[in-house]
Amino acid sequence: MRIGRILKIVVIVLLVGFLLIQLVPYGRAHDNPAVVSEPNWDSPETRALAERACFDCHSNETVWPWYSNVAPVSWLVQHDVDEGRQFINFSDWINSGEVDELSEVVNRGEMPPFQYFPTHPEAKLTDAERAALADGLAATVAQSPATTGREHGEHEEHEEGE
Repeated sequence: MRIGRILKIVVIVLLVGFLLIQLVPYGRAHDNPAVVSEPNWDSPETRALAERACFDCHSNETVWPWYSNVAPVSWLVQHDVDEGRQFINFSDWINSGEVDELSEVVNRGEMPPFQYFPTHPEAKLTDAERAALADGLAATVAQSPATTGREHGEHEEHEEGE
């Protein structure tokens, strides 16, 4: 009987704690800033693969899933997106950082990271897709240095016309 009562108290304390941490924000709300510029993609296929496997963390076009609003997972998701956008941002290509490492990171299988796959199985690339993305990113970087970019609006109009 005593163990049952202790277990009940522990569950109540955990539940109250879980509810209280919902009040603790990460520091800012989930946002998707305006798209400033995109790279001059070498092909629509490269952009489609990057959108599927990279854009949630490395663009201003993040799709925020429901669990990104539930602490403490929300803190981890926001941290990953902030860090991803800081490293490379396909939506702010002019100000992007480490573009030279893109294809290497994809080739080594470091991106997308394994913890992303359980909730985003569509991001898991086959070996052929990984090679195509790495090659496409290398070609994109070669023809689209971080000092130039294509306006997002132009890309949207192009897609609508297809």
